[in-house]
Amino acid sequence: MSSAVGTVSNSKKMGLDENNKDGGGETSGVEESGDESEECVKRSMSESSYATEEEDEDEERNKIQLGPQYTLKEQLEKDKDDESLRKWKEQLLGSVDVNNVGETLEPEVKILSLSILSPNRPGIVLPIPEDGNPKGLWFTLKEGSQYNLRFSFQVSNNIVSGLKYTNTVWKTGLKVDRTKQMLGTFSPQLEPYTHVIPEETTPSGFFARGSYSARTKFVDDDNKCYLEINYTFDIQKDWAATS
Repeated sequence: MSSAVGTVSNSKKMGLDENNKDGGGETSGVEESGDESEECVKRSMSESSYATEEEDEDEERNKIQLGPQYTLKEQLEKDKDDESLRKWKEQLLGSVDVNNVGETLEPEVKILSLSILSPNRPGIVLPIPEDGNPKGLWFTLKEGSQYNLRFSFQVSNNIVSGLKYTNTVWKTGLKVDRTKQMLGTFSPQLEPYTHVIPEETTPSGFFARGSYSARTKFVDDDNKCYLEINYTFDIQKDWAATS
């Protein structure tokens, strides 16, 4: 999960899915220092209680108005006389058995696995609960460490357009960061897709350490949400002990 967090450290803001260079990722953060940080902590938590509602309102305003959906068979029939479009569709679909999935209108995306990778240590495999709400602390990151987020997912039924990953982070009730990453358009296939987010570095310092709450979502251009995870994590001086 992206855990992009603004801190007083000069370290790069951490974001497990922050990639502004190539992927069109979008992120924002709040940096605090000295008295300003203390003042932020003293604010009433109710001041940021509208963060979730504001995020949903932003998504609704930015929702793309798309045309009608078509099944795979219908998409293959459309513009079939245009050779360039036909070849592009065949390349996108690959070895998909249209006879099995071609009549289904709605795509389906299932997130199969999530893990945090960091050099010279075992990866952290994150169990995904069915209700999307891990109980208790989900993971701990070491301050000032490099890491990647890796996840695999499977697409079925139809093409999913504009699949993207969003992550919002709060600390002491204040929204400190939001990351959005476009993943792309994917055709249905039996083999899972795997995506690895470019390496990031966790912030460090006294104000960076502590507990955070976050919400991660996987949505498409139709704003259909395939997975929403609400969780808590820590940034500490060292990694959590492994059993």
